Amino acid sequence: MSQPRRSAAGGSGGRPRNPQIDDAVLAATLEVLDETGYPGLSLEEVARRAGTSRPAIYRRWSGRAPLALAAIASRLAVPAPPDTGCTLCDLAESFNVFLAAYRTIRPEVLSSLYAECAPDPALQARYLETVVEPSRQAVGRTLDRAITRGDLRADADRDQLLDIVGALVHYRALFGREHLTDAEAESAIETLLRGAAVDYPALVAHSEAMEQVHPGPAGAHHIHLTST
Repeated sequence: MSQPRRSAAGGSGGRPRNPQIDDAVLAATLEVLDETGYPGLSLEEVARRAGTSRPAIYRRWSGRAPLALAAIASRLAVPAPPDTGCTLCDLAESFNVFLAAYRTIRPEVLSSLYAECAPDPALQARYLETVVEPSRQAVGRTLDRAITRGDLRADADRDQLLDIVGALVHYRALFGREHLTDAEAESAIETLLRGAAVDYPALVAHSEAMEQVHPGPAGAHHIHLTST
């Protein structure tokens, strides 16, 4: 996601920035986060791996937390959500696309980074924009289309549904040792839609019919839920 990366940059003015240095620094930051977690992240180590200097990093990002957020944002890019006309299929796909990227970040990285960002309102807002908003965007447009099609109740609270989805993902990352699994995500979507759907069994039947037309690996494109 290019926008969060720009918003995380700290420096301005002077010579034009070399995008190759930006990319090298973000890649090196992700390497360190993957290997040692956020407590082990240092600008000295990132500079060494990126083949640059601490001052060069400081010209781009104002400190360790903004740098980590920029690196994480580059990994949490969310493509346009699918639009197959199947609410269960699209919701599962948009949710799982985000989860696949999210699972590449160690849970302790997110929890320790949030602990550092929380006391600073600006950093906390940047954390939410970088870490929380992608999942809401991945699911939100699918919910909007489902409501328009009449698959979800018109009185369903869209923002509350998104909060529920986000809470499931981020609670596990902040306070658990493992990310949400595919099975847990599927169960959560089932629980969510049973309360919000106009006709949940009809959504399941449509999803199963779509899978017959476009078969694939289990869970790759269609969600396998029961209507009972």
